[in-house]
Amino acid sequence: MEKHSKRYRSALQAADLSKDYSLKDAVDVLAKFPKAKFDETVELAVRLGVDPTSGEQMVRGTTPLPNGSGKKVRVLVFTDNPAAALAAGADHAGLQDVMAKINEGWLDFDVAIATTEAMKIVRTIARVLGPKGLMPNPKSGTVTDDIAAGIKAVKAGRVEFKMDKTGNIGVGIGKRSFTAAQILENALVVIDAVGKAKPASFKGHYIKTVFISSSMSPAVRVATTEYSQY
Repeated sequence: MEKHSKRYRSALQAADLSKDYSLKDAVDVLAKFPKAKFDETVELAVRLGVDPTSGEQMVRGTTPLPNGSGKKVRVLVFTDNPAAALAAGADHAGLQDVMAKINEGWLDFDVAIATTEAMKIVRTIARVLGPKGLMPNPKSGTVTDDIAAGIKAVKAGRVEFKMDKTGNIGVGIGKRSFTAAQILENALVVIDAVGKAKPASFKGHYIKTVFISSSMSPAVRVATTEYSQY
Protein backbone atom coordinates (compact mmCIF):
# COMPACT_ATOMS: atom_id res chain seq x y z
CA MET A 1 0.00 0.00 0.00
CA GLU A 2 2.82 2.39 0.89
CA LYS A 3 4.57 1.75 -2.42
CA HIS A 4 1.35 2.38 -4.31
CA SER A 5 0.74 5.60 -2.31
CA LYS A 6 4.26 6.80 -3.05
CA ARG A 7 3.80 6.07 -6.74
CA TYR A 8 0.46 7.85 -6.69
CA ARG A 9 1.94 10.91 -4.99
CA SER A 10 4.69 10.99 -7.60
CA ALA A 11 2.06 10.86 -10.32
CA LEU A 12 0.24 13.81 -8.78
CA GLN A 13 3.48 15.79 -8.97
CA ALA A 14 3.81 14.93 -12.67
CA ALA A 15 0.43 16.27 -13.74
CA ASP A 16 -2.63 18.25 -12.69
CA LEU A 17 -5.32 15.57 -12.62
CA SER A 18 -8.10 18.13 -12.24
CA LYS A 19 -7.47 19.28 -15.81
CA ASP A 20 -8.84 17.98 -19.08
CA TYR A 21 -6.18 17.09 -21.66
CA SER A 22 -6.18 16.56 -25.40
CA LEU A 23 -5.74 12.87 -26.15
CA LYS A 24 -2.14 13.44 -27.26
CA ASP A 25 -1.33 15.38 -24.09
CA ALA A 26 -3.11 12.78 -21.92
CA VAL A 27 -0.90 10.06 -23.42
CA ASP A 28 2.18 12.21 -22.79
CA VAL A 29 1.10 12.79 -19.17
CA LEU A 30 0.64 9.05 -18.69
CA ALA A 31 4.19 8.48 -19.94
CA LYS A 32 5.53 10.75 -17.18
CA PHE A 33 3.94 8.74 -14.38
CA PRO A 34 6.20 6.38 -12.39
CA LYS A 35 6.21 2.86 -13.82
CA ALA A 36 5.56 -0.38 -11.96
CA LYS A 37 8.00 -3.30 -12.03
CA PHE A 38 5.85 -5.04 -14.66
CA ASP A 39 4.72 -3.85 -18.09
CA GLU A 40 1.41 -2.27 -17.16
CA THR A 41 -1.63 -2.37 -19.43
CA VAL A 42 -2.85 0.98 -20.70
CA GLU A 43 -6.63 1.24 -20.59
CA LEU A 44 -9.21 3.57 -22.05
CA ALA A 45 -12.34 4.02 -19.93
CA VAL A 46 -15.41 5.41 -21.70
CA ARG A 47 -18.61 6.40 -19.91
CA LEU A 48 -21.69 6.40 -22.12
CA GLY A 49 -24.96 8.28 -21.82
CA VAL A 50 -27.10 5.39 -23.03
CA ASP A 51 -29.56 3.47 -20.87
CA PRO A 52 -27.70 0.28 -19.85
CA THR A 53 -30.99 -1.42 -18.94
CA SER A 54 -32.32 -1.08 -22.50
CA GLY A 55 -31.56 -3.94 -24.85
CA GLU A 56 -31.88 -1.56 -27.81
CA GLN A 57 -29.09 0.60 -26.42
CA MET A 58 -26.52 -2.13 -25.77
CA VAL A 59 -23.13 -1.04 -27.08
CA ARG A 60 -20.61 -3.65 -28.13
CA GLY A 61 -18.22 -4.31 -30.97
CA THR A 62 -14.69 -5.14 -32.00
CA THR A 63 -11.86 -3.22 -33.57
CA PRO A 64 -8.33 -4.09 -34.67
CA LEU A 65 -5.60 -2.17 -32.86
CA PRO A 66 -3.09 -0.87 -35.43
CA ASN A 67 -0.24 -1.53 -33.02
CA GLY A 68 -1.64 -4.62 -31.33
CA SER A 69 -2.51 -4.89 -27.65
CA GLY A 70 0.89 -6.10 -26.44
CA LYS A 71 -0.87 -9.00 -24.79
CA LYS A 72 -0.24 -12.65 -25.61
CA VAL A 73 -3.69 -13.96 -26.45
CA ARG A 74 -4.44 -17.65 -25.82
CA VAL A 75 -7.00 -18.80 -28.37
CA LEU A 76 -9.31 -21.80 -28.07
CA VAL A 77 -11.13 -22.98 -31.19
CA PHE A 78 -14.29 -25.07 -30.98
CA THR A 79 -14.15 -27.22 -34.10
CA ASP A 80 -14.44 -30.81 -35.26
CA ASN A 81 -11.14 -30.31 -37.12
CA PRO A 82 -8.73 -29.44 -34.30
CA ALA A 83 -5.61 -30.30 -36.31
CA ALA A 84 -6.34 -27.53 -38.82
CA ALA A 85 -7.03 -25.01 -36.08
CA LEU A 86 -3.81 -25.85 -34.24
CA ALA A 87 -1.88 -25.57 -37.51
CA ALA A 88 -3.42 -22.10 -37.99
CA GLY A 89 -2.08 -20.94 -34.63
CA ALA A 90 -4.72 -21.90 -32.07
CA ASP A 91 -3.42 -22.69 -28.59
CA HIS A 92 -6.19 -25.22 -27.94
CA ALA A 93 -8.76 -26.83 -30.22
CA GLY A 94 -11.44 -29.49 -30.06
CA LEU A 95 -15.14 -29.84 -29.34
CA GLN A 96 -16.75 -32.36 -27.01
CA ASP A 97 -13.44 -33.09 -25.27
CA VAL A 98 -12.74 -29.39 -24.67
CA MET A 99 -16.32 -28.74 -23.56
CA ALA A 100 -16.00 -31.54 -21.00
CA LYS A 101 -12.84 -29.89 -19.59
CA ILE A 102 -14.61 -26.52 -19.41
CA ASN A 103 -17.50 -28.07 -17.51
CA GLU A 104 -14.92 -29.34 -15.03
CA GLY A 105 -13.58 -25.81 -14.51
CA TRP A 106 -10.82 -25.46 -17.13
CA LEU A 107 -10.67 -21.92 -18.59
CA ASP A 108 -7.02 -21.57 -19.59
CA PHE A 109 -7.67 -19.33 -22.61
CA ASP A 110 -8.43 -15.66 -23.35
CA VAL A 111 -10.61 -15.86 -26.46
CA ALA A 112 -12.83 -18.63 -27.81
CA ILE A 113 -13.62 -18.97 -31.51
CA ALA A 114 -16.18 -21.41 -32.91
CA THR A 115 -17.17 -22.62 -36.36
CA THR A 116 -20.82 -22.12 -37.29
CA GLU A 117 -21.46 -25.85 -37.02
CA ALA A 118 -19.68 -26.23 -33.67
CA MET A 119 -21.66 -23.32 -32.25
CA LYS A 120 -24.80 -25.46 -32.21
CA ILE A 121 -23.20 -27.58 -29.49
CA VAL A 122 -21.16 -24.85 -27.79
CA ARG A 123 -24.40 -23.04 -26.88
CA THR A 124 -25.01 -25.75 -24.27
CA ILE A 125 -22.16 -24.34 -22.14
CA ALA A 126 -23.20 -20.71 -22.52
CA ARG A 127 -24.00 -20.62 -18.79
CA VAL A 128 -20.30 -21.26 -18.12
CA LEU A 129 -18.70 -19.12 -20.83
CA GLY A 130 -21.20 -16.25 -20.88
CA PRO A 131 -20.54 -14.81 -17.40
CA LYS A 132 -16.78 -14.98 -18.09
CA GLY A 133 -17.11 -13.04 -21.35
CA LEU A 134 -15.74 -16.04 -23.27
CA MET A 135 -18.77 -17.04 -25.32
CA PRO A 136 -18.14 -16.93 -29.09
CA ASN A 137 -20.34 -14.35 -30.78
CA PRO A 138 -20.89 -13.53 -34.48
CA LYS A 139 -20.92 -9.78 -33.70
CA SER A 140 -17.42 -9.98 -32.28
CA GLY A 141 -16.12 -12.08 -35.17
CA THR A 142 -15.55 -15.14 -33.01
CA VAL A 143 -18.12 -17.32 -34.78
CA THR A 144 -16.60 -17.88 -38.21
CA ASP A 145 -15.84 -20.58 -40.72
CA ASP A 146 -12.57 -18.87 -41.69
CA ILE A 147 -10.77 -20.07 -38.58
CA ALA A 148 -7.30 -19.09 -39.79
CA ALA A 149 -8.39 -15.48 -40.37
CA GLY A 150 -10.21 -15.41 -37.03
CA ILE A 151 -7.15 -16.60 -35.13
CA LYS A 152 -4.90 -14.15 -36.96
CA ALA A 153 -7.18 -11.20 -36.18
CA VAL A 154 -7.38 -12.03 -32.48
CA LYS A 155 -3.66 -12.69 -32.12
CA ALA A 156 -2.78 -9.51 -34.01
CA GLY A 157 -4.60 -7.37 -31.49
CA ARG A 158 -8.30 -7.20 -32.30
CA VAL A 159 -10.10 -6.16 -29.14
CA GLU A 160 -13.71 -6.53 -28.14
CA PHE A 161 -15.55 -3.86 -26.21
CA LYS A 162 -18.84 -4.24 -24.39
CA MET A 163 -20.74 -1.85 -22.17
CA ASP A 164 -21.24 -3.02 -18.59
CA LYS A 165 -24.35 -2.65 -16.44
CA THR A 166 -23.38 0.89 -15.44
CA GLY A 167 -22.86 2.21 -18.97
CA ASN A 168 -19.07 2.00 -18.91
CA ILE A 169 -16.60 0.46 -21.35
CA GLY A 170 -13.02 -0.43 -20.49
CA VAL A 171 -10.60 -1.41 -23.26
CA GLY A 172 -6.92 -2.34 -23.03
CA ILE A 173 -5.15 -0.33 -25.74
CA GLY A 174 -1.53 -1.33 -25.22
CA LYS A 175 1.31 -1.51 -22.73
CA ARG A 176 3.44 1.07 -20.95
CA SER A 177 6.37 -0.18 -23.06
CA PHE A 178 4.60 1.13 -26.19
CA THR A 179 5.66 4.48 -27.62
CA ALA A 180 3.34 7.44 -27.06
CA ALA A 181 2.57 7.44 -30.79
CA GLN A 182 1.50 3.77 -30.69
CA ILE A 183 -0.80 4.31 -27.70
CA LEU A 184 -2.28 7.46 -29.25
CA GLU A 185 -3.02 5.67 -32.52
CA ASN A 186 -4.65 2.74 -30.73
CA ALA A 187 -6.70 5.12 -28.54
CA LEU A 188 -8.00 7.07 -31.53
CA VAL A 189 -9.11 3.85 -33.23
CA VAL A 190 -10.96 2.62 -30.13
CA ILE A 191 -12.75 5.94 -29.53
CA ASP A 192 -13.81 5.98 -33.18
CA ALA A 193 -15.07 2.38 -32.97
CA VAL A 194 -17.08 3.11 -29.81
CA GLY A 195 -18.41 6.29 -31.42
CA LYS A 196 -19.59 4.42 -34.50
CA ALA A 197 -21.27 1.78 -32.30
CA LYS A 198 -23.77 4.40 -31.10
CA PRO A 199 -27.26 2.78 -31.09
CA ALA A 200 -29.49 4.08 -33.87
CA SER A 201 -32.33 4.62 -31.38
CA PHE A 202 -30.27 6.76 -28.99
CA LYS A 203 -30.76 10.50 -28.88
CA GLY A 204 -28.67 12.67 -26.60
CA HIS A 205 -25.16 12.98 -25.20
CA TYR A 206 -23.56 9.66 -26.21
CA ILE A 207 -19.93 9.69 -24.98
CA LYS A 208 -19.92 11.48 -21.63
CA THR A 209 -16.34 11.04 -20.44
CA VAL A 210 -13.10 9.38 -21.51
CA PHE A 211 -10.18 8.59 -19.21
CA ILE A 212 -6.82 6.98 -19.92
CA SER A 213 -4.78 5.17 -17.28
CA SER A 214 -2.41 2.27 -16.72
CA SER A 215 -2.68 -0.64 -14.28
CA MET A 216 -1.04 1.24 -11.39
CA SER A 217 -1.60 4.88 -12.33
CA PRO A 218 -4.30 7.44 -11.65
CA ALA A 219 -6.64 8.25 -14.55
CA VAL A 220 -6.15 11.23 -16.84
CA ARG A 221 -9.33 12.87 -18.14
CA VAL A 222 -9.54 13.49 -21.88
CA ALA A 223 -11.14 16.73 -23.08
CA THR A 224 -14.65 16.43 -24.55
CA THR A 225 -13.48 18.19 -27.72
CA GLU A 226 -11.66 14.95 -28.58
CA TYR A 227 -14.91 12.99 -28.98
CA SER A 228 -17.68 15.59 -29.26
CA GLN A 229 -18.38 14.52 -32.87
CA TYR A 230 -19.91 11.32 -31.52
